[in-house]
Amino acid sequence: MEKNEQVQEDKNIQSLTYDEDGIPNYKLRNLKGPVGNIISIIAILMSLFHLYTAIFGVFESILQRAAHLGFALILVFAIYKPTKKSQHGEKIPWYDWILILLSIVPYAYFVFNAQDIQSRMSYIEPLTNLEIILGIIAGLVLIEATRRVIGNTLIIIILVFLAYSFWGHMIPNELGHRQFTLMWIMDHLFYTVSGVFSTPLGVSSTFIFIFILFGKFLEVSGAGQFFIDLSIAGMGKYRGGPAKTAIVASSILGTISGSAVANTVTTGAFTIPLMKKTGYNKTFAGAVEAVASTGGQIMPPIMGASAFIIAAYLGVPYFDIAIAAIIPAILYYVCLYFQVDLRARRIGLVGLPKEQLPVFSQVIKKGFYYFIPLVIIIFLMAIGKSPMSSGLYAIIATILVAAIRRASRITLKNFMIALDLGARAAIETAVSCAAAGLIIGAIGLTGIGLKFSSFIIDLSGGVLISTLIFTMITSIILGMGLPTVAAYLVQVPLTIPALIDLGVIPLAAHMFVFYFSALSAITPPVALAAFAAAGISGAEPMKTGMTAVKLGLAAFIVPFLFVYGEEILLIGEPIQIILAFITAIIGVIGLASAVEGWLLRHSYWYERLLLFIGSICMIIPGILTDIIGLVIITGLYLYQKLFRRHLLIDNSINI
Repeated sequence: MEKNEQVQEDKNIQSLTYDEDGIPNYKLRNLKGPVGNIISIIAILMSLFHLYTAIFGVFESILQRAAHLGFALILVFAIYKPTKKSQHGEKIPWYDWILILLSIVPYAYFVFNAQDIQSRMSYIEPLTNLEIILGIIAGLVLIEATRRVIGNTLIIIILVFLAYSFWGHMIPNELGHRQFTLMWIMDHLFYTVSGVFSTPLGVSSTFIFIFILFGKFLEVSGAGQFFIDLSIAGMGKYRGGPAKTAIVASSILGTISGSAVANTVTTGAFTIPLMKKTGYNKTFAGAVEAVASTGGQIMPPIMGASAFIIAAYLGVPYFDIAIAAIIPAILYYVCLYFQVDLRARRIGLVGLPKEQLPVFSQVIKKGFYYFIPLVIIIFLMAIGKSPMSSGLYAIIATILVAAIRRASRITLKNFMIALDLGARAAIETAVSCAAAGLIIGAIGLTGIGLKFSSFIIDLSGGVLISTLIFTMITSIILGMGLPTVAAYLVQVPLTIPALIDLGVIPLAAHMFVFYFSALSAITPPVALAAFAAAGISGAEPMKTGMTAVKLGLAAFIVPFLFVYGEEILLIGEPIQIILAFITAIIGVIGLASAVEGWLLRHSYWYERLLLFIGSICMIIPGILTDIIGLVIITGLYLYQKLFRRHLLIDNSINI
């Protein structure tokens, strides 16, 4: 039986393998020889272009964004296979050379004619036949690139909105719109900054790329391994140490990684086997890593790519978004930490042996300087520097501090590798933002966004809590199978206006949708981070996803606090913020206890129910609910302390 299980586990691992950026290996080509070198040179040139603009200033909008997307599309058709079964793994087939050429022609036209395009009177001066044809080609290659990089989910959404743009005038009643010609649609999508070249691609071509590149410079200098070693040294000795190591390592690495899946495969390759070795079952081990890695998307100061776009939409400094996300991120990880700790206590796990742990002081001594670039980013943004310049200075700081030790020194070769890897890692975000621009453009052109928002409000009866629940469900459904950036961008014009119309402050509305877009990475039936973790642990993917939802339960509750308790976003009087934070911490700890069925001992079903009710009361802002919650949780604590029983709980019990 054990042999068969091991065979199946090996098959699962082989069928779900990912590269260091979280991309399934079946999607990628392994280019070698002269062609591989040429593609690496193109990737390096893309990074150098962005470094140039970071130093000397960005170009006009369409030029900057078209060049960014053009580079990305060339890399897509060179690196990504068209299908899983494609046989061209080490060379670029003829049809992809054609697609590369078709990508170069229209986007080169946009680059070299950017000034004329932006100065023309859109919708009034007609496009030439050549410009219409170039727009069509640009759209088709973008859609194919999106299919390869993101998958069919986003393609279906794009095609629905494009079809609505062309034929929505045939729909009767309020859902219909005026008729638009092909020229009008192409004009809106490709010859203005309201479609493909809108705000998301603008943010991708400036702030986001620089931060992704910064992350790659940290990686080649050895920072990733340092943070893992630091987490093991700090947490490995405690009960259930490897799981706590995963939480700490993933939260730290999440500050330099823009992808939940990439974070999962980077830290999970090390932490998941350790968790299994310590005694956690493979499903729980995979779920812990998936939830911890997904939390990196909401962990300041970098928070993945979406936070930059939130700042751009709201017109506020990025640092304000990072500050607002501090308490929610703490609540997320506190709940996960205590669930891991209580599970370890319940099944009797201990920490790693001392001889297997690195010495904390030695780890700090060898790599303390890796914190310097992160501190520089925080400091520069705190004093009002732009994210782009902050990221640039952080890259320079990384190169300088890495020179302290010979082993971490960034040589010319490593410098080029970082530039190459940075461009490749930025592909997903660039394509996601451009593809979302097709949707944003269609929504803006047809006005369906306002109609959809009105529909949500009507469906919910104008009741805020109902609207929030509908928005949550919509965000998770539309986010399934999509990166956080794409999942969030699809929602911006559809659901956020409905929340704002009902009185939700814009920051809370954007953060609400952003959180649930991020949580789609661990929410079945399509949970990319959970599936990646299952591939490493050898567990069943769907079961791992369901366990991840339980572990991430706090994250499904905390966003509602953005709306009903703005103090969680550090908005309000200091005393109110402190009180809301303390009661929310007690609440999420109680929530972890209710989910795991353990407080001071095994909790019976009625105790768990009371714990859950008391915890929710503590999390909800308000003096009355805080008092009720505190009475319930304190009463249960004293009850279990007075009538404590040492129950033998079978290790195979799964909640």
